[in-house]
Amino acid sequence: MQITECITAFGHRNIRATHRTTLEITKEKTLSLRGDCIIAVSADRGLLDFKPEFKTLLCRNNARLTIIIDVDEVTETVEAYGSQKLALAHPTDLVVRKSEYICERTLAIKANKAAFDLSRKLAEKLRDPKQKVKIILTVKV
Repeated sequence: MQITECITAFGHRNIRATHRTTLEITKEKTLSLRGDCIIAVSADRGLLDFKPEFKTLLCRNNARLTIIIDVDEVTETVEAYGSQKLALAHPTDLVVRKSEYICERTLAIKANKAAFDLSRKLAEKLRDPKQKVKIILTVKV
């Protein structure tokens, strides 16, 4: 069984994508230079907006999440896992973690990539505030 959610977001001039253990997508429109894990802003969806079926599937310990980040024909794929401990309740932030730490902002854990691991070509494109970012989340069990 699998369920997909799609998010549209945008780049921002302050995106650095240098955090070594997380990556984040946010509905917030502004970004300071301290937000080095953020890879996209002005997202059209947050955790609260996802279909209940998607959340239910992701909250299984054997759930695998594939995250495809597509920016102007530059694509990155991140693999991560769900957990029965996920709250999936934050209104604006979606955080993917390499660790197993979970809070209300956590979308997935045990990821194979963080912001730092994304290609620098992609990171450069993400610095353009007009750059549209398509994020496809597919959860499978």
